[in-house]
Amino acid sequence: MQFPESWLRAFCNPALNTQELAELLTMSGLEVEELRPVAPPFHGIVVAEIVEAVQHPDADRLRVCKVNAGGPELLQIVCGAPNARVGIRVPLATVGAELPPGEDGKPFRIKVGKLRGVESFGMLCSARELKLSEDHGGLLELAADAPLGQNIREHLNLDDTLFTLKLTPNLAHALSVYGIAREVSALTGAPLQAPSITPAAVAHADKLPVRVEAADLCGRFSGRIVRGVNTKAQTPAWMVDRLARCGQRSVSPLVDISNYVMFELGRPSHIFDLDKIHNELVVRWGRKGEQLKLLNGTTIELDETVGVIADSQQVESLAGIMGGDATAVSDDTTNVYVEAAFWWPKAVMGRSRRFNFSTDAGHRFERGVDPSGTTDHIERITQLILEICGGQAGPMDDHVVALPERKPVALRVDRAAKVIGMPVTQADCETVFTRLGLEFSVTAPGVLTVVPPTFRFDLQIEEDLIEEVVRVLGYNRLPATPPLAPVVGKVPSETRRSVHALRHAMAARDYFETINFSFVEARWERELAGNEQPIQLLNPIAAPLAVMRSSLMGSLIQVLRNNLARKAPRVRVFEIGRVFLRDPSVEESDTTIAGVRQPLRLAGLAWGPADQQQWAERDRAVDFFDVKGDLEALFAPRQLQFEVADHAALHPGRSARVLLEGTEIGVVGELHPKWRQSYELPTAPVLFELSLDAVLARHVPQGKGVARLQAVHRDLAVIVGDQVTHAALMNAIHSSGETLVRSARLFDVFKPAQPTAELKAGERSLAVRLELLDDNNTLTDERIEQAVNRVVSRLAEQLGARLRG
Repeated sequence: MQFPESWLRAFCNPALNTQELAELLTMSGLEVEELRPVAPPFHGIVVAEIVEAVQHPDADRLRVCKVNAGGPELLQIVCGAPNARVGIRVPLATVGAELPPGEDGKPFRIKVGKLRGVESFGMLCSARELKLSEDHGGLLELAADAPLGQNIREHLNLDDTLFTLKLTPNLAHALSVYGIAREVSALTGAPLQAPSITPAAVAHADKLPVRVEAADLCGRFSGRIVRGVNTKAQTPAWMVDRLARCGQRSVSPLVDISNYVMFELGRPSHIFDLDKIHNELVVRWGRKGEQLKLLNGTTIELDETVGVIADSQQVESLAGIMGGDATAVSDDTTNVYVEAAFWWPKAVMGRSRRFNFSTDAGHRFERGVDPSGTTDHIERITQLILEICGGQAGPMDDHVVALPERKPVALRVDRAAKVIGMPVTQADCETVFTRLGLEFSVTAPGVLTVVPPTFRFDLQIEEDLIEEVVRVLGYNRLPATPPLAPVVGKVPSETRRSVHALRHAMAARDYFETINFSFVEARWERELAGNEQPIQLLNPIAAPLAVMRSSLMGSLIQVLRNNLARKAPRVRVFEIGRVFLRDPSVEESDTTIAGVRQPLRLAGLAWGPADQQQWAERDRAVDFFDVKGDLEALFAPRQLQFEVADHAALHPGRSARVLLEGTEIGVVGELHPKWRQSYELPTAPVLFELSLDAVLARHVPQGKGVARLQAVHRDLAVIVGDQVTHAALMNAIHSSGETLVRSARLFDVFKPAQPTAELKAGERSLAVRLELLDDNNTLTDERIEQAVNRVVSRLAEQLGARLRG
């Protein structure tokens, strides 16, 4: 919420300077996030009028102007602005004046100069040159009655200060200048000057038929017809100025009036072009398949969860959020319908987010807007329309359907003192409620019952009233009392290790942690994650960082490139972070966004020598098996399985899926050669990316006695096809159903240079060592042979394997 200090002081002007006022608001819960002057420092600039403007004799784009700055003589100024013409009043920087500092930080001093041989005794200024806006289309044109020679800072009130408040969602009553002034009045005791609202004289009896069909959408709907308005009138400079200082640009008189009253009183409203409405207005829920083109040019699809205002033919407005394009006012509008309504907060909440935009109206209505002031605010809007655009007002049409019930809330003075932590009397509480304008009664000794006013949606329980008491009395009065509470440690589950322990484990494997942005270049997603439709950022901090990442690999490769640019000889890094995946099954909640799954991942990258340089070993580049060993050590004693994988970022012959207990948990492999070349890397790094939940999970060790009997080992050499993998071989052995086989380990692979009678083309020999053990009985040769034969049969059945002779 941004507003100028001068507007606030027009309603309530306490005896506090700007800094004291900001401190007061912050300490009362209305945090002042920023204080900013309206204009930078400059001096020597006055109001002047151009009385003569002739073409420069030697320059097509320059004019020689005679200006009246309120002095005894006219000043000659050479100006190149396209709107420099006789009769307008503009800012004049006189000789000796200083303009705001430029890019070098130094102020620009005005001297007598010559432009193409013609002397110039000053400079006529644009808004951009005064750092008032970015408009550089010409001179800043002032009001026709601006006093000549008056200091421009005084004339435009440029010594004003802009307040920016960071309001929490419960402070809907402070989303207007008058609402903030009401708080300041309660906090300081300074008188509150309410805006003067004069009911308009009714000049005709016309009413627009209105039906409210959804009481759970709209509790009150008020409106009025105003005929004969002049929409080509000029918005007054004072209104344009106040809107600009609230961060709102001027659009047209009617739109400006609606926005002005919203900032002034906190109620969004809408002005329809009456002649574009068909017969009537109906307030109802939307219907599946309906469409609406909004004022911002976006066409949206509606359904039964969205409130609308419709006429007899089509939908005209998105209830409480934004008007429709079909009934928007324009320069040709002559008759208007002014609407102000109370929309239930739950009926508006979250609707803007569904359509990927937000509005000031939706921001206010979803937090709660006073339902009692609809007619008064229409009177205020009508008053401004008649003053600026003219016209004839019709009678007020007010439909009250269902207003929110304000349930009484009781405050126990003793409990308030206990919660606040300092002595509080009943008289203190009564004083606070009186200053806040809260109606209360003493229902029992030491108990005050408050009926919340219609503009305070946040007063619902006793703690809300206690908060009001302490913030008005002043947080600075609270004593410094240390908390008295037991400190109880939270014992984590043994089946899950902490992320901190995981970081230590990765550091023990010689990896350094890195932290990167969650938004990345679209190229990374397309090339390294195979994601052609990443989640786009609406407002990226930099043009390249425009999408949310669905993989951590791109971030790690960028880290590698940064290290290589600084001549790093060896890089081993990891990151623990979120990725963002489209998932329609994800529903909206306090911790999730509808349609977006955000799992945590562990990713790592290794590049350069496998080990630190040492005299006992020759340098060897890190490879797939080094990183595979790191993963196996990280998961030990759990066993990982690795299967051939096809991943967009990885080498097709040097990458694998990582499986844990049969479930895929990630990938590991060498960077694809084309990406190594594309990202200008001298050699390919090895990367991995795993589900963090799988990495953190662990089995609790179970005690087991030492075997009483000795294990037996048998070696098998089987001939299989080249396509048979190690994982397939182990799976076949373990699925044989033979309980005596405790473990199996591949210890040799043989493939002759030329096919033989025994090993044909496309075949190879795999040698496996089986460990057999019975905990209770000594193994006999017969049982051993039966177990081995069962394994061999399973290999033959499942893999087509045969024993090597």
